[in-house]
Amino acid sequence: MNLENISKTIKLTSARKAILEILISSKKPLCYEDIKNNLSMDKATFYRNIIKFEEESIISSFESNDKKRYYEIAKTKHSHFICNECSKIECIHEKIDIDLKGYEIDNIIIKGICPKCLNKQENQK
Repeated sequence: MNLENISKTIKLTSARKAILEILISSKKPLCYEDIKNNLSMDKATFYRNIIKFEEESIISSFESNDKKRYYEIAKTKHSHFICNECSKIECIHEKIDIDLKGYEIDNIIIKGICPKCLNKQENQK
C-alpha cells in the first residue's frame, strides 16, 4: 500500500501523511510510543487519525502483553507472535488453518516464548 492509493480513499493531511509514512516504512507493528518522537502532533491528533485509518481499513491493530495497542498497514491478513518473556512482536505470514464455522477470522495472536528467549532458558539450565 502506498500514499497514492490511500489518497484516493481519504484526504491526506500533513498529520495523516506523517503517520502513514512511518507505518508504511516499518517492518513491524508499532505503538504510539514507537512513533511519537518522529511526529510533531499531539496525542489526540494521532489517535483521531488512527481511528479514521481503522474505519477505512487502512491499518489494523491489536493489543500486546504490555497493554499497548500496536498498528500496522493492513496489507494482507496475517497472525502475530508475542513473546511472553521479552514481549517481542513478530508477524507470522505462514497460513494458520483454523476453521470456526460461522466465523471470519482476521487475525490470530499467538503467545509463547520466542527462539531467542528459549535459547537463553536452555543456556541457564
